[in-house]
Amino acid sequence: MRIPFAQIDAFAGAPFVGNPAAVLPLATWPEDALLQAIASENNLSETAFIVPMRGSDSADYELRWFTPAAEVALCGHATLASGHFVLSSDTTLDRVRFATRQAGVLEVARRQTGYEMALPAWRPHPKPLDAIVAALGVEAVETLWHDMGYALVVVADEAAVRAAAPDGRAIKALGPIVHIVAARGDSTDIVSRVFTDFYDIPEDPVTGSAHAVMAPYWADVLGRDAFTAFQASARGGRLGCRVAVDRVLLTGECVTVIEGTYLLP
Repeated sequence: MRIPFAQIDAFAGAPFVGNPAAVLPLATWPEDALLQAIASENNLSETAFIVPMRGSDSADYELRWFTPAAEVALCGHATLASGHFVLSSDTTLDRVRFATRQAGVLEVARRQTGYEMALPAWRPHPKPLDAIVAALGVEAVETLWHDMGYALVVVADEAAVRAAAPDGRAIKALGPIVHIVAARGDSTDIVSRVFTDFYDIPEDPVTGSAHAVMAPYWADVLGRDAFTAFQASARGGRLGCRVAVDRVLLTGECVTVIEGTYLLP
């Protein structure tokens, strides 16, 4: 069995920055064990698999995402990469819709530079998160939670975000949680870092789904619906954010860096 794949740097204007994702187009869904094995082999934050939805008015493809350790409910950067994969393969298309199992229908559309991606707006609510704050090694100004497993820890400033010293073992022991540390930025409106050791990703380079949670919160704090964001990982990535009712619209670029073929028995 030969399966084509591409490795795409998402939220990146050049190779080797942003967040790399693998995208594999499939004709039908194989066993989940094979999908997980491929994602583990890739050893990237996420591997995305897409299957055409012929005859459907609601979406063009089904989309699933796997980390090296598990399937996830939502992945932003691999959705953006999947949109880039489809739209760069067919220049007559201006948008593509993906049906997902837990996050609804997601859309990626062309823009003058890069793409705009529509994700669900997952508004977090205040909640004490003492164990999470301790595991992240920060001093929290505010803590919030979303029931899809996202912890948002707001700290004083960008320097505090960059100084976060997480205990990976403690974070992993807390279970399937996306841990976000965020603050107002110095050169962008907001800055963040994201830690997901449970999924075998100690620090995620750029996390679209984290911004689906952060954007509604920061729109209220900043008093406006549109703003800029930077994820301060070693690779780094810049995003445009806009909140539109029940959607978070993220803008970014993508670069394809590897194309190849999986050879499977």
